[in-house]
Amino acid sequence: MIDSELQVSIENDYAFLRDPVRRICEQFPGEYWRRLDAAAEYPTEFVQALTEHEYLGCLIPEEYGGSGLPLRAACVVLETIHSSGCNAAACHAQMYTMGTVLRHGSDEQKQQYLPKIASGELRLQAFGVTEPVTGSDTTQLRTTAVRDGDTYVVNGQKIWTSRALHSDLMILLARTTPADQVEKRSRGLSVFLVDLREARGNGLEIQPIDTMINHGTTQVFFDNLRIPVSSRIGEEGHGFRYILSGMNAERILLASEAIGDARYFIRRAVEYANEREVFGRPIGQNQGIQFPIARAHAETDAAEMIVRKAAALYDAGRECGAEANSAKLLASEAAWKAGDTCFQTFGGFAFATEYDIERKWRECRLFQTAPISTNLVLTYLAQHVLGLPRSY
Repeated sequence: MIDSELQVSIENDYAFLRDPVRRICEQFPGEYWRRLDAAAEYPTEFVQALTEHEYLGCLIPEEYGGSGLPLRAACVVLETIHSSGCNAAACHAQMYTMGTVLRHGSDEQKQQYLPKIASGELRLQAFGVTEPVTGSDTTQLRTTAVRDGDTYVVNGQKIWTSRALHSDLMILLARTTPADQVEKRSRGLSVFLVDLREARGNGLEIQPIDTMINHGTTQVFFDNLRIPVSSRIGEEGHGFRYILSGMNAERILLASEAIGDARYFIRRAVEYANEREVFGRPIGQNQGIQFPIARAHAETDAAEMIVRKAAALYDAGRECGAEANSAKLLASEAAWKAGDTCFQTFGGFAFATEYDIERKWRECRLFQTAPISTNLVLTYLAQHVLGLPRSY
């Protein structure tokens, strides 16, 4: 239960963000996204527009050139993008990856990078954590960074590293102490800020992965890549804790995108159900069409309240692990169910690319798997909230 000191808005908050973001999105209609989707191209113009209006730097403090807004404001930006039929996957990482530098970086690192990230001069879109063998078992990752004088030598591989080909910098989690030499599983990992512009061709190779959605997904190979010690963020061996501190924000932000997708699907389903006539009347007059849409609406409203609660807790500096995970779980399921309902409402026309339903349907499926899978969310809630034995 939320205590009286925590304020959770139930209104259409941050209207000063919603309307301008919606107007930007109107400049990038379905034809724009379909063209990029077919060619597997990056939405450079869209990202540039958001950057120029300072939305991607909204969480960076004003002292570093950002807007200094709370997480809830960033949630509104992402939700609006997705409810407008666009996709923030090309740029949303900048909102949460920069937090690693902000919370744990040195004063020099903050001064060097954050103002340029806020202005768009530098892109910090790549997040190198997941590996092909260890997957979600992050504490057992195998990419190593071995100290050699004033440098670290990095070897290994990362996978599902989205946007690496369109980013200047990458947050990298690597092992600096062998796993058999640490007291706790979470120790011995360190975080680095890698300059991809210098690293590519000098021990780092990026290969794109062809996927069902246009997500700019890649795998990254490290072969004796040398990076300066000054690129390490925080203390050596404490990187896993640094990464965890940003995961709640990531889950809340992406849950907001899922809410936006759900709103998009519901709106499109209602519009089509009112316009499409079969047997002499609108198909929306049939309860078989009405009820699934109405249920999707109710489930989306419920999921959104958990997202809002999670964001409020985060902004208040309170523990929000359970709420962040629940928000991601419920919002992803609401989006998927709304997408399926919209697909059924459109019938055969949903398969036609010109309606954009199949594209958004493919895109929203990702929320069931990333940034954390549904099953891992459930194991977290079972163990850490309900007190059940650890299952893995």
